[in-house]
Amino acid sequence: MILSSSNIFAIQSKVAFETVCLDIFRYQAERCEFYRAYLKNLGVNPLEIKAIENIPFLPIRFFKERKVYSAAKPEEVTFTSSSTTGTGESKHFVSDISIYEESFRRGFQQFYGEPNRHTILALLPSYLERNGSSLIYMVEDLIKQSGKSDSGFFLYNHGELFDRLNRLKKAGESCVLIGVSFALLDFAEHYPINFPELIVMETGGMKGHRKEMVREELHGVLCKGFGVENIHSEYGMTECLSQAYSKGRGLYRCPPWMKVMVRDIYAPFNYVQYGVTGGVNIIDLANIYSCSFIETQDLGKANEDGFFEILGRFDNSDIRGCNLMV
Repeated sequence: MILSSSNIFAIQSKVAFETVCLDIFRYQAERCEFYRAYLKNLGVNPLEIKAIENIPFLPIRFFKERKVYSAAKPEEVTFTSSSTTGTGESKHFVSDISIYEESFRRGFQQFYGEPNRHTILALLPSYLERNGSSLIYMVEDLIKQSGKSDSGFFLYNHGELFDRLNRLKKAGESCVLIGVSFALLDFAEHYPINFPELIVMETGGMKGHRKEMVREELHGVLCKGFGVENIHSEYGMTECLSQAYSKGRGLYRCPPWMKVMVRDIYAPFNYVQYGVTGGVNIIDLANIYSCSFIETQDLGKANEDGFFEILGRFDNSDIRGCNLMV
């Protein structure tokens, strides 16, 4: 088959996913110079891989050390991580920015409907203060797509955000507030509001601003501060062009072109059963021109009903801002 974004975003079944997945694996095994070398080092013949469970996943740290790229033409955009721990920044070289745009637009629409149904507010100070953030690129586009005059970014002007939320609540507007965890906590502590209809979506990360908190504690404080029943979450990262979403209790679901698989911590080429904690592997088929098969440093578990949970990180792993912290 000829690989294209239309193949990826048309996926609606397990069979279709696995077919496109294996095609992309073979393409990247040939075209991505570093991934090809990695497979050769492992003694893997790509032609012998017949099931997605047998695909080797590229450790995420290599996005810091090498150019992971599969396209023949120069990249259009380079997204970078924040590198808060001093271990270097990840770089994701994006050949075709329209694929990223289609991925996050379709993903958001699947879970929350069209952006123009909502006023979208963003409290992402640490991301706005640097360049190269894929999260800022996504949220900025969603804000434009919403078409609401009240949609927009906030830095540290919490009083203005508080006034706007109260006005939107009074007007009965559907509203999504996307924020990094430490900023949402700061706001909730100094400007508590009772807005039960508000969708509060945290993108994870204390970013060195506050102590790490377990999800239950973090969400408990935010629920009380915003007067909501559940806290939503976005699970994404610089190295991926797709996002998973949780509408509460830390239970995430992927769009049809993305999959989370949980590997055995002590035997990383094996997979654990449902409900067992292990290392999180991500298949992101939107990464067609980099690498779609990423071995993360996150710990999690998959559930039989298709949801997954993120439970923490391996010791000494880099702290990324776009995932749920524990």
